[in-house]
Amino acid sequence: MVCSPAAARAVIAEALGSALLLAVVVGSGIMAERLSGGNQALALLANSLATGCGLLVLIVIFGPLSGAHFNPAVSALCWLRGELPARRFAAYLPAQLAGAVAGVALAHAMFALPLLQTGQQLRHGTGLWIAETVATFGLVLTLLGSRASRPQWTPLLIAAYITGAYWFTASTSFANPAVTLARSLTDSFAGIAPADVGGFVIAQLLGATLGGLAGGWLWPSPRPDLVPT
Repeated sequence: MVCSPAAARAVIAEALGSALLLAVVVGSGIMAERLSGGNQALALLANSLATGCGLLVLIVIFGPLSGAHFNPAVSALCWLRGELPARRFAAYLPAQLAGAVAGVALAHAMFALPLLQTGQQLRHGTGLWIAETVATFGLVLTLLGSRASRPQWTPLLIAAYITGAYWFTASTSFANPAVTLARSLTDSFAGIAPADVGGFVIAQLLGATLGGLAGGWLWPSPRPDLVPT
């Protein structure tokens, strides 16, 4: 139950941020695929740059309201570290998921496609599962390390990491359970087959757990000003 205007703004920020993030990821993927002339490297470059730029903006504008998680794995980590109240965590999860699905539908609407589709991109196998573990592990380390040492750089470092991880991971770095599920609803460049969602999500949760353990050891003291009230 949301009890205060600040809490309500935080939950809405998570929903809006998740929606806009997926609109960027899926919309730029559709545009890149249409304009790249079949050049997959060029399409991935366009998709990754658009995602990184969009993510930077979203973290900066929504961070003061909600922490700009847009990611159930990050929210779970913050809850376990005592940085996010349980009630807020419980409200964030459906907001992130609903927002992500709405963002996919919005991207499809902009490109005159059916609002929701079934993803056809096959993304499974040990290599991709390892890649998603690594991608999420690195995301969590980037988050915890930047907050501990250079908090003002956190938005830029997160955006830069995700842009780079598009390229150095075999999975193109989904690193987010809500994003993964929502991307199963698009038959586009950014899509994933529904049958492959489970493997990605398990790998992401494993990566977040390992990243949280490593980060908790490297930077043991959470910043008190990061704990929502």
